[in-house]
Amino acid sequence: MGLQNKVVVVTGASSGIGRACAEEFAKQGAHVVLAGRRIVTICEITAELEKKYGVRCLAVECDVSKQDDCKYLIDHTVMSFGKLDVLVNNAGVSMRALFKNVDLEVVHHIMNVNFFGTVYCTKYALPEIIKTGGSVVGVSSINGYQGTPGRTAYAASKYAMNGFLESLRIELLQEGVHVMNVAPYFTASDIRKHALREHGEQQGESHLDEHKLFTAESVAKALVKGVINRKRDVVLSLRGKLAILLNKLFPGSLDKKIYDIFSKEKNPLF
Repeated sequence: MGLQNKVVVVTGASSGIGRACAEEFAKQGAHVVLAGRRIVTICEITAELEKKYGVRCLAVECDVSKQDDCKYLIDHTVMSFGKLDVLVNNAGVSMRALFKNVDLEVVHHIMNVNFFGTVYCTKYALPEIIKTGGSVVGVSSINGYQGTPGRTAYAASKYAMNGFLESLRIELLQEGVHVMNVAPYFTASDIRKHALREHGEQQGESHLDEHKLFTAESVAKALVKGVINRKRDVVLSLRGKLAILLNKLFPGSLDKKIYDIFSKEKNPLF
C-alpha cells in the first residue's frame, strides 16, 4: 500500500508518537489530519508539515474521550478530503499509582481515552475505510500483553484495545480492511510526565532515563512501514517480544522478575 495522496487521521498528534507519525506519513506523501486537544500546537505542526512536505494537512481539536468529538473529527476529515484511508488511534494517557490507592475516576478516565477513544473513532471511520480498503491502527503497548505494577488501568485499557482490534480484524477478513496493532516498548515522550497519580494529578517528572528509551521517530517509522506492508502486529524491541513470550511460557517467573525490576526503579511505588 503506497501512501501517496492517501488521507490519514492521527489522534493525539500534538506530541510524542502521534506527532512523529503525522510527520512520517506526510514524508511519504500522505495528507494528514492531526487531532488533539491542544489546538494551537497542532495548528503549528500542520503549517510546518505542509511547508516541509508539500502535502495538505488539517488540524482538528478533538478529545477522543468524547463521542461527539470523534464523530466531528471523521465527518470533518471526509468533508475536507472526500475520503479516509488510514486511522491511527494513538491518543492515550498513562498512570503511575498502586491500585489500592487510586481513585476510580482515574481508572474511568484512562479507559475513556485509551479504549473508548479508539472505539469511538473507529466506529465513525470504519464505513469510509471499508470504501477505500484502508487501515485501522491501534497504538497499544507491551502493557497490552503483560501487566506491570502501578499501571493497572493503563494495562487494562491496552488489553481491551488489543482484544477489540483482534475481533475487528476477524470480522473484516472479507472486507479488504487492514487492522494493525502496534506495541511500542518504553518510548521517550511526554506520556510519563503527564501520567496520572492516585487522585488524577500529573506525575510531572519521568521516573525513567528518557535518553535511553526508544525515540518517537523510530516508533513512527515502524508503524508507517507496517501500514505500507499491511502487517498484522508490530512489536518493537527484543525485550518486548521476549516479555510476551515469557508471559506465555513462564508467567510465574516473569511476575517475580518484573516485581524486582520495578521495586528498584527511581522513586519506587513499593
